[in-house]
Amino acid sequence: MKKQDVGALLLLSTLWGGSFLCMRVAAPVLGPIALIELRVLIAGLALLAYALFRRQPLELRTRWWHYLVIGVLNSAIPFTFIATAELHLAAGLSAILNATSPLFGAVIAALWIKEALTPRKIIGLILGLAGVAVLVGWSPLPFSQTIAWSLVFSLAAAAFYGLGGVYTKIYAQGYNSLALATCSQLGAALVLMPFAVAFPPQQLPTTPVIIAVVILALVCTAIAYLIYFGLIARVGPTRALTVTFLVPGFGVFWGVLLLHEPLTLSTLLGFAIILAGTGFVTGLRLPARRPAPPAPSQKEYNETNLTSTR
Repeated sequence: MKKQDVGALLLLSTLWGGSFLCMRVAAPVLGPIALIELRVLIAGLALLAYALFRRQPLELRTRWWHYLVIGVLNSAIPFTFIATAELHLAAGLSAILNATSPLFGAVIAALWIKEALTPRKIIGLILGLAGVAVLVGWSPLPFSQTIAWSLVFSLAAAAFYGLGGVYTKIYAQGYNSLALATCSQLGAALVLMPFAVAFPPQQLPTTPVIIAVVILALVCTAIAYLIYFGLIARVGPTRALTVTFLVPGFGVFWGVLLLHEPLTLSTLLGFAIILAGTGFVTGLRLPARRPAPPAPSQKEYNETNLTSTR
Protein backbone atom coordinates (compact mmCIF):
# COMPACT_ATOMS: atom_id res chain seq x y z
CA MET A 1 0.00 0.00 0.00
CA LYS A 2 1.05 3.57 -0.60
CA LYS A 3 1.87 5.86 2.30
CA GLN A 4 -1.43 7.72 1.94
CA ASP A 5 -3.36 4.44 2.12
CA VAL A 6 -1.46 3.32 5.23
CA GLY A 7 -2.21 6.71 6.75
CA ALA A 8 -5.91 6.37 5.86
CA LEU A 9 -5.97 2.88 7.40
CA LEU A 10 -4.45 4.15 10.64
CA LEU A 11 -6.83 7.11 10.73
CA LEU A 12 -9.83 4.85 10.17
CA SER A 13 -8.65 2.52 12.95
CA THR A 14 -8.23 5.51 15.25
CA LEU A 15 -11.76 6.73 14.53
CA TRP A 16 -13.48 3.37 14.84
CA GLY A 17 -11.47 2.59 17.98
CA GLY A 18 -12.64 5.92 19.37
CA SER A 19 -16.28 4.97 18.88
CA PHE A 20 -16.04 2.65 21.90
CA LEU A 21 -14.72 5.53 23.99
CA CYS A 22 -17.60 7.81 22.90
CA MET A 23 -20.21 5.16 23.69
CA ARG A 24 -18.66 4.54 27.10
CA VAL A 25 -18.96 8.26 27.89
CA ALA A 26 -22.46 8.88 26.51
CA ALA A 27 -24.39 5.63 27.06
CA PRO A 28 -24.73 5.90 30.87
CA VAL A 29 -26.24 9.38 30.49
CA LEU A 30 -28.45 9.10 27.41
CA GLY A 31 -29.18 5.39 27.55
CA PRO A 32 -28.11 2.95 24.81
CA ILE A 33 -31.15 3.30 22.54
CA ALA A 34 -31.33 7.10 22.51
CA LEU A 35 -27.57 7.31 21.97
CA ILE A 36 -27.57 4.97 18.99
CA GLU A 37 -30.64 6.65 17.50
CA LEU A 38 -28.70 9.93 17.55
CA ARG A 39 -25.63 8.21 16.12
CA VAL A 40 -27.29 6.61 13.10
CA LEU A 41 -29.69 9.50 12.42
CA ILE A 42 -27.01 12.21 12.41
CA ALA A 43 -24.58 10.01 10.47
CA GLY A 44 -27.27 9.03 7.96
CA LEU A 45 -28.29 12.64 7.34
CA ALA A 46 -24.65 13.68 6.92
CA LEU A 47 -24.03 10.86 4.44
CA LEU A 48 -27.28 11.72 2.63
CA ALA A 49 -26.09 15.31 2.20
CA TYR A 50 -22.80 14.05 0.80
CA ALA A 51 -24.56 11.57 -1.53
CA LEU A 52 -26.82 14.33 -2.85
CA PHE A 53 -23.78 16.57 -3.36
CA ARG A 54 -22.13 13.77 -5.32
CA ARG A 55 -25.42 13.13 -7.16
CA GLN A 56 -25.21 9.49 -6.16
CA PRO A 57 -28.44 7.61 -7.02
CA LEU A 58 -29.77 5.70 -4.01
CA GLU A 59 -32.17 3.38 -5.88
CA LEU A 60 -34.55 3.25 -2.93
CA ARG A 61 -37.49 1.98 -4.97
CA THR A 62 -35.83 -1.34 -5.80
CA ARG A 63 -33.42 -1.79 -2.89
CA TRP A 64 -35.13 -0.30 0.18
CA TRP A 65 -35.77 -3.67 1.82
CA HIS A 66 -32.13 -4.77 1.70
CA TYR A 67 -31.01 -1.35 2.93
CA LEU A 68 -33.40 -1.69 5.87
CA VAL A 69 -32.35 -5.24 6.78
CA ILE A 70 -28.64 -4.37 6.56
CA GLY A 71 -29.25 -1.28 8.68
CA VAL A 72 -30.88 -3.40 11.37
CA LEU A 73 -28.34 -6.25 11.28
CA ASN A 74 -25.20 -4.17 10.83
CA SER A 75 -26.01 -0.99 12.78
CA ALA A 76 -29.19 -0.76 14.85
CA ILE A 77 -28.84 -4.02 16.79
CA PRO A 78 -25.04 -4.32 17.21
CA PHE A 79 -24.56 -0.61 18.00
CA THR A 80 -27.28 -0.82 20.67
CA PHE A 81 -25.87 -4.04 22.11
CA ILE A 82 -22.38 -2.54 22.38
CA ALA A 83 -23.72 0.62 24.02
CA THR A 84 -25.70 -1.54 26.46
CA ALA A 85 -22.62 -3.61 27.30
CA GLU A 86 -20.57 -0.47 27.84
CA LEU A 87 -22.83 0.59 30.67
CA HIS A 88 -20.71 -1.83 32.69
CA LEU A 89 -17.72 -2.88 30.55
CA ALA A 90 -14.59 -0.89 29.77
CA ALA A 91 -14.30 0.58 26.29
CA GLY A 92 -11.11 -1.39 25.60
CA LEU A 93 -12.65 -4.71 26.60
CA SER A 94 -15.67 -4.06 24.36
CA ALA A 95 -13.39 -3.22 21.45
CA ILE A 96 -11.44 -6.46 21.84
CA LEU A 97 -14.59 -8.60 22.07
CA ASN A 98 -15.83 -6.90 18.91
CA ALA A 99 -12.79 -8.32 17.07
CA THR A 100 -14.54 -11.71 17.16
CA SER A 101 -16.92 -10.56 14.37
CA PRO A 102 -15.05 -12.45 11.60
CA LEU A 103 -15.18 -15.62 13.71
CA PHE A 104 -18.97 -15.44 13.91
CA GLY A 105 -19.07 -14.53 10.24
CA ALA A 106 -17.22 -17.73 9.34
CA VAL A 107 -19.68 -19.90 11.29
CA ILE A 108 -22.73 -18.11 9.86
CA ALA A 109 -21.36 -18.38 6.32
CA ALA A 110 -20.80 -22.11 6.82
CA LEU A 111 -24.37 -22.64 8.06
CA TRP A 112 -26.12 -20.29 5.62
CA ILE A 113 -24.26 -20.40 2.33
CA LYS A 114 -22.34 -23.63 2.96
CA GLU A 115 -18.96 -21.88 2.81
CA ALA A 116 -16.39 -24.48 3.80
CA LEU A 117 -14.95 -24.42 7.30
CA THR A 118 -11.37 -25.19 6.36
CA PRO A 119 -8.85 -26.50 8.92
CA ARG A 120 -7.34 -23.00 8.99
CA LYS A 121 -10.72 -21.47 9.90
CA ILE A 122 -11.38 -24.13 12.53
CA ILE A 123 -8.02 -23.33 14.17
CA GLY A 124 -9.00 -19.66 14.08
CA LEU A 125 -12.33 -20.36 15.78
CA ILE A 126 -10.63 -22.39 18.52
CA LEU A 127 -8.10 -19.61 19.09
CA GLY A 128 -10.90 -17.03 19.19
CA LEU A 129 -12.77 -19.00 21.87
CA ALA A 130 -9.54 -19.41 23.85
CA GLY A 131 -8.88 -15.67 23.61
CA VAL A 132 -12.34 -14.82 24.91
CA ALA A 133 -11.87 -17.33 27.75
CA VAL A 134 -8.57 -15.73 28.74
CA LEU A 135 -10.01 -12.23 28.45
CA VAL A 136 -13.05 -13.02 30.58
CA GLY A 137 -11.60 -15.61 32.95
CA TRP A 138 -8.62 -13.50 33.98
CA SER A 139 -10.44 -10.18 33.94
CA PRO A 140 -10.09 -8.05 37.10
CA LEU A 141 -13.81 -7.23 36.88
CA PRO A 142 -15.82 -8.78 39.72
CA PHE A 143 -17.93 -11.40 37.98
CA SER A 144 -21.66 -10.90 38.41
CA GLN A 145 -24.88 -11.47 36.51
CA THR A 146 -24.70 -7.90 35.19
CA ILE A 147 -21.17 -8.39 33.88
CA ALA A 148 -22.15 -11.73 32.38
CA TRP A 149 -25.03 -10.14 30.45
CA SER A 150 -22.74 -7.33 29.32
CA LEU A 151 -20.32 -9.88 27.89
CA VAL A 152 -23.21 -11.65 26.17
CA PHE A 153 -24.34 -8.36 24.61
CA SER A 154 -20.80 -7.64 23.35
CA LEU A 155 -20.44 -11.04 21.74
CA ALA A 156 -24.00 -10.89 20.36
CA ALA A 157 -23.11 -7.58 18.69
CA ALA A 158 -20.12 -9.27 17.04
CA ALA A 159 -22.41 -12.10 15.91
CA PHE A 160 -24.80 -9.62 14.30
CA TYR A 161 -21.89 -7.98 12.50
CA GLY A 162 -21.04 -11.42 11.12
CA LEU A 163 -24.68 -12.01 10.14
CA GLY A 164 -24.90 -8.58 8.52
CA GLY A 165 -21.73 -9.26 6.56
CA VAL A 166 -23.05 -12.53 5.14
CA TYR A 167 -26.43 -10.96 4.29
CA THR A 168 -24.67 -8.12 2.49
CA LYS A 169 -22.54 -10.61 0.57
CA ILE A 170 -25.64 -12.50 -0.61
CA TYR A 171 -28.13 -9.72 -1.33
CA ALA A 172 -26.14 -6.51 -1.80
CA GLN A 173 -23.35 -7.67 -4.08
CA GLY A 174 -22.35 -4.81 -6.35
CA TYR A 175 -24.32 -2.12 -4.49
CA ASN A 176 -22.71 1.30 -4.38
CA SER A 177 -20.98 1.61 -0.99
CA LEU A 178 -22.02 5.21 -0.35
CA ALA A 179 -25.67 4.50 -1.16
CA LEU A 180 -25.61 1.37 0.99
CA ALA A 181 -24.07 3.14 4.00
CA THR A 182 -26.37 6.16 3.69
CA CYS A 183 -29.60 4.23 3.39
CA SER A 184 -28.67 1.56 5.94
CA GLN A 185 -27.94 4.23 8.57
CA LEU A 186 -31.22 6.00 7.83
CA GLY A 187 -33.01 2.64 7.91
CA ALA A 188 -31.49 1.88 11.30
CA ALA A 189 -32.62 5.30 12.56
CA LEU A 190 -36.16 4.62 11.30
CA VAL A 191 -36.36 1.28 13.12
CA LEU A 192 -34.90 2.64 16.38
CA MET A 193 -37.01 5.80 16.47
CA PRO A 194 -40.10 4.38 18.27
CA PHE A 195 -37.86 2.67 20.83
CA ALA A 196 -35.94 5.91 21.41
CA VAL A 197 -39.26 7.69 22.04
CA ALA A 198 -40.34 4.94 24.45
CA PHE A 199 -37.01 5.03 26.33
CA PRO A 200 -35.90 8.68 26.38
CA PRO A 201 -32.79 9.86 28.29
CA GLN A 202 -33.32 10.19 32.03
CA GLN A 203 -30.63 12.85 32.43
CA LEU A 204 -29.74 16.06 30.66
CA PRO A 205 -26.55 15.61 28.64
CA THR A 206 -23.45 17.42 29.84
CA THR A 207 -21.00 19.13 27.50
CA PRO A 208 -18.66 16.08 27.35
CA VAL A 209 -21.64 13.86 26.46
CA ILE A 210 -22.77 16.20 23.67
CA ILE A 211 -19.21 16.30 22.29
CA ALA A 212 -19.05 12.48 22.46
CA VAL A 213 -22.32 12.15 20.51
CA VAL A 214 -21.20 14.58 17.79
CA ILE A 215 -17.83 12.84 17.43
CA LEU A 216 -19.47 9.41 17.42
CA ALA A 217 -22.00 10.31 14.72
CA LEU A 218 -20.06 12.61 12.41
CA VAL A 219 -16.45 11.51 12.87
CA CYS A 220 -16.55 7.86 13.96
CA THR A 221 -19.44 6.95 11.66
CA ALA A 222 -20.03 9.33 8.73
CA ILE A 223 -16.44 10.42 8.04
CA ALA A 224 -15.10 6.96 8.91
CA TYR A 225 -17.40 5.40 6.29
CA LEU A 226 -16.12 7.78 3.65
CA ILE A 227 -12.51 6.92 4.50
CA TYR A 228 -13.39 3.22 4.35
CA PHE A 229 -15.01 3.61 0.91
CA GLY A 230 -11.89 5.33 -0.35
CA LEU A 231 -9.68 2.54 0.97
CA ILE A 232 -11.80 -0.14 -0.67
CA ALA A 233 -11.65 1.72 -3.98
CA ARG A 234 -7.86 2.16 -3.84
CA VAL A 235 -6.55 -1.03 -2.21
CA GLY A 236 -9.48 -3.46 -2.41
CA PRO A 237 -11.69 -4.99 0.30
CA THR A 238 -9.17 -7.59 1.46
CA ARG A 239 -6.49 -5.10 2.44
CA ALA A 240 -9.09 -2.72 3.84
CA LEU A 241 -10.21 -5.59 6.10
CA THR A 242 -6.94 -5.27 8.04
CA VAL A 243 -8.67 -2.46 9.92
CA THR A 244 -10.27 -5.30 11.94
CA PHE A 245 -6.88 -5.98 13.53
CA LEU A 246 -6.13 -2.35 14.37
CA VAL A 247 -9.44 -1.09 15.80
CA PRO A 248 -9.25 -3.05 19.10
CA GLY A 249 -5.76 -1.74 19.76
CA PHE A 250 -6.93 1.84 19.35
CA GLY A 251 -10.02 1.08 21.43
CA VAL A 252 -7.77 -0.07 24.27
CA PHE A 253 -5.44 2.91 23.73
CA TRP A 254 -8.23 5.51 23.99
CA GLY A 255 -9.68 3.81 27.06
CA VAL A 256 -6.34 3.75 28.86
CA LEU A 257 -5.39 7.30 27.80
CA LEU A 258 -8.64 9.18 28.41
CA LEU A 259 -10.67 7.00 30.77
CA HIS A 260 -7.71 5.61 32.74
CA GLU A 261 -8.87 2.04 32.19
CA PRO A 262 -6.45 -0.61 33.52
CA LEU A 263 -4.21 -2.42 31.05
CA THR A 264 -3.72 -5.92 32.41
CA LEU A 265 -1.74 -8.94 31.25
CA SER A 266 -4.99 -10.85 30.62
CA THR A 267 -6.17 -8.04 28.33
CA LEU A 268 -2.98 -8.14 26.27
CA LEU A 269 -2.88 -11.94 26.12
CA GLY A 270 -6.58 -12.34 25.27
CA PHE A 271 -6.26 -9.59 22.65
CA ALA A 272 -3.30 -11.33 21.00
CA ILE A 273 -5.03 -14.74 20.91
CA ILE A 274 -8.28 -13.33 19.47
CA LEU A 275 -6.39 -11.44 16.77
CA ALA A 276 -4.44 -14.58 15.91
CA GLY A 277 -7.72 -16.46 15.53
CA THR A 278 -9.15 -13.68 13.39
CA GLY A 279 -6.05 -13.83 11.20
CA PHE A 280 -6.57 -17.55 10.60
CA VAL A 281 -10.27 -17.11 9.79
CA THR A 282 -9.81 -14.17 7.41
CA GLY A 283 -6.82 -15.80 5.71
CA LEU A 284 -4.51 -12.87 6.46
CA ARG A 285 -0.95 -13.60 5.41
CA LEU A 286 2.13 -11.54 5.69
CA PRO A 287 3.17 -10.17 2.30
CA ALA A 288 5.69 -12.39 0.61
CA ARG A 289 9.16 -10.98 0.32
CA ARG A 290 10.00 -10.14 -3.24
CA PRO A 291 12.97 -12.01 -4.61
CA ALA A 292 16.00 -9.90 -5.43
CA PRO A 293 16.29 -9.13 -9.14
CA PRO A 294 18.99 -11.07 -10.99
CA ALA A 295 22.32 -9.37 -11.37
CA PRO A 296 22.67 -7.64 -14.76
CA SER A 297 24.98 -9.10 -17.35
CA GLN A 298 28.12 -7.18 -18.25
CA LYS A 299 26.47 -6.00 -21.47
CA GLU A 300 23.37 -4.72 -19.59
CA TYR A 301 25.62 -3.08 -17.01
CA ASN A 302 27.55 -1.22 -19.68
CA GLU A 303 24.36 -0.14 -21.48
CA THR A 304 22.88 1.17 -18.24
CA ASN A 305 25.97 3.19 -17.47
CA LEU A 306 26.01 4.65 -20.97
CA THR A 307 22.34 5.61 -20.69
CA SER A 308 22.77 7.26 -17.27
CA THR A 309 25.61 9.48 -18.51
CA ARG A 310 23.61 11.06 -21.35
